[in-house]
Amino acid sequence: MPRPAQSRRPRRTRTLLAAALLAALAGCGSGDPGGAAVKKAEAPAARRPAVTPAGLPGMPPLLDPRDVYAADRPDKLSPVVKDFPSRVYVPNTNSDTVSVIDPATYQVVETIRVGRQPQHVVPSWDLKTLWVNNDRGHTLTPIDPATGKAGKPVEVHDPYNLYFTPDGRYAVVMASMDRELVFRDPHTMERKKTVPVSCYGVNHADFSADGRYFIVSCEFSGELLKVDTARMEVVAKQKLPFKGAMPQDVKLSPDGGTFYVADMMANGMWILDGDTFATPTLLPTGKGCHGLYVGRDSREMYVSNRGEGTVSVFDFTRGKLTRKWRLPDGGSPDMGGVSADGKVLWLSGRYDSEVYAIDTTTGRQLARIPVGSGPHGLAVYPQPGRYSLGHTGVFR
Repeated sequence: MPRPAQSRRPRRTRTLLAAALLAALAGCGSGDPGGAAVKKAEAPAARRPAVTPAGLPGMPPLLDPRDVYAADRPDKLSPVVKDFPSRVYVPNTNSDTVSVIDPATYQVVETIRVGRQPQHVVPSWDLKTLWVNNDRGHTLTPIDPATGKAGKPVEVHDPYNLYFTPDGRYAVVMASMDRELVFRDPHTMERKKTVPVSCYGVNHADFSADGRYFIVSCEFSGELLKVDTARMEVVAKQKLPFKGAMPQDVKLSPDGGTFYVADMMANGMWILDGDTFATPTLLPTGKGCHGLYVGRDSREMYVSNRGEGTVSVFDFTRGKLTRKWRLPDGGSPDMGGVSADGKVLWLSGRYDSEVYAIDTTTGRQLARIPVGSGPHGLAVYPQPGRYSLGHTGVFR
């Protein structure tokens, strides 16, 4: 995404239900965001057969082969995290701090000084640590979610974002400016393998249902990568069919059949078959489409449209947008997560030094909380799930 000057998710067979531009979608988007080459479509409805895929060796098997998020049901907390205090951790990119919010009171209860340009707060694979990605400080600051206390920073070069392989074997650093994917020990962060990439601005990712590959977005060159998890190699690359594309967050559908990629310049989500890696289609959502968050029942996904201060609601089963929520006083909703009970969507206000709490049933703004400058990839913690794939909290 454009950052302030200081800064910068066996083969499945299914039918993509592509459609022409629909009048209903025009009301949800912000006009025609692309040229004639862009295909626009509703998303495919869930059609994956209930067959357990042969997963990445060492990866915990899915609880439900029909729903990769089956472990994320409301308040279904792992024994590892069940006694952690509920908090919202907000990295303030320009302030070099993390604001800690008590969601019960909507108040900042602590401010933690971290390294230069913290971009995301990332739960570790084993759920025991929160890693603050100090991108320009070239460090990761560990926070103990049991106590809220920060530990000694670990030297890691250009850690713009951080993910974990589904088997828990590696951490994957998205070294955006270095143009690298760096596989590291998930605990010590010792470098294990460096994978140079030809695209610019690697930033977000998500893994296939079987964990055997992951899709990476390259925001500055408008490209997507497909990476073999076990081999730790880029196996395919494609340029998005939109001039000036800036892909952001990546999220896998509950049925494991589709990847969605937010694009803040195309003003919508790309709908991608990860297995075939064919040219995706575009679903307009709103200006500055940026973050993607799956609800606790796996039925809906919340899409933050940073450029217009709205959140679009996408229905997986129907394959369409159903609602749009508008922040009453505008704003720049960016990255975040859903509360453990599924009732509140938390989003950072990237350019407004604030955080938004939004009711996931009505779309009503519950709170608008002042924080530091440049709030970005906030983490709601703890959340349900058995292990973390990284980013601001993608759990399986």
